[in-house]
Amino acid sequence: MTDWQSPIAPGVSWYQATVGERPSYPALDGSRSVDVAIVGGGFTGLQAAYTLARRGISVALLEAYRFGDGASGRNGGQFGTGQRAWPEDLEAKIGFERSKALFDMAEAAKHYLLDFAAEHDIDMEYMPGQMNVSHKPGHDKEYRANAEIAAERYGYPHLTYMDRAETAERLGSSHYHCGVRDTGTGHIHPLKLLIGLAGSAQAAGAELYEMTKVTRLRQAGGKTILETARGSVSADRVLLATNAHVDKLEPVTAAHVMPIGSFIAATEPLDDHPRVLSGGEAVADSRFVVRYFRKTRDNRLLFGGREVYSSKNPEDTANFIREQIVETYPELKTVRITHAWGGYVGITMSRHPFVREVMPGVTSIGGYSGHGVMLSNYCGKLYADRIAGAAPELDGLEALDVRGFPGGRRFRDPLLFLALTWFALRDRL
Repeated sequence: MTDWQSPIAPGVSWYQATVGERPSYPALDGSRSVDVAIVGGGFTGLQAAYTLARRGISVALLEAYRFGDGASGRNGGQFGTGQRAWPEDLEAKIGFERSKALFDMAEAAKHYLLDFAAEHDIDMEYMPGQMNVSHKPGHDKEYRANAEIAAERYGYPHLTYMDRAETAERLGSSHYHCGVRDTGTGHIHPLKLLIGLAGSAQAAGAELYEMTKVTRLRQAGGKTILETARGSVSADRVLLATNAHVDKLEPVTAAHVMPIGSFIAATEPLDDHPRVLSGGEAVADSRFVVRYFRKTRDNRLLFGGREVYSSKNPEDTANFIREQIVETYPELKTVRITHAWGGYVGITMSRHPFVREVMPGVTSIGGYSGHGVMLSNYCGKLYADRIAGAAPELDGLEALDVRGFPGGRRFRDPLLFLALTWFALRDRL
């Protein structure tokens, strides 16, 4: 087991502790010319690299740190269903036809990822089931309607409404009021998936470079040049798959995708607490600052629930998350927390993914807003399909109204902090 920590995310994760030393890849040294260059070694970038290389398109991927240091290797591991918003809410904004197309795209993403892992023999520790639960009373009608609409209008029969008694039984907690259970999705060990994905991309012929930060993008002679400290890559097309970590590299993405710190703790195995999530499902609740938790294959509780709307890392993550665990499961007050970690995910104002050509030949994809495990993988595939000549599904995401944060990059942090602190206060009232 390694004690190495990422400079961009605090704490050694339980995921890292269970995979040991990750495979390493070289840093770029010198100059390269390829058909497509990719910035960012998370799910989006690696899936794009894999699919491009498999199609015979030369591709080089540059990651500033190690593969898995960002959100792709440190997240809550939940698939979810559909887009970030419930389909009926999205339908009210963009109409049934477009909402249905985006729902179907998300289902295709789910099946693609499961098939990909099976084809490449990646044991990502998939466990079936997810529950979305209400932390406030009076939402029974909405949750019941959600299950009915999914089946009747969206062709998805896997949601069932849970009243308070069933919710308490399945969670092993009386903290929530009602919910829906989804048997058509599940949760995974994201770092194992990412490690397998990187290996598959390299085997397909993609050039993968770690510890290679792109410091500048410039365009000359119909090419885009990615400059680094020890070399450069020239490409006909570029994919920015930096998500929360674009920083100052590209201003349009930085104005539309903002980093949010999200933090998780893992308990020791709960062998003495069989009622806690006895069915093994993952859970996400109705708070604006979502609390999400699940059981691992070795019977630990992974609980995430603290979001920080700035670039500062919070102190004492484990104790803060413990308070939230005990609020949900009082009987776990003395259970030991073995790991606590965090990282930065990318969000957008609308919570829809950001897909846009930000410079000639340069496409940026990110801002999955906490719904990225399956969508990010699929968006990487769809980008590669577009380069090869066909990917109409990506058009549906590109057409969504994703506006920039108010105040631009300089003032968005304090303005968003104020707004989201207000929403977090509403969650508590």
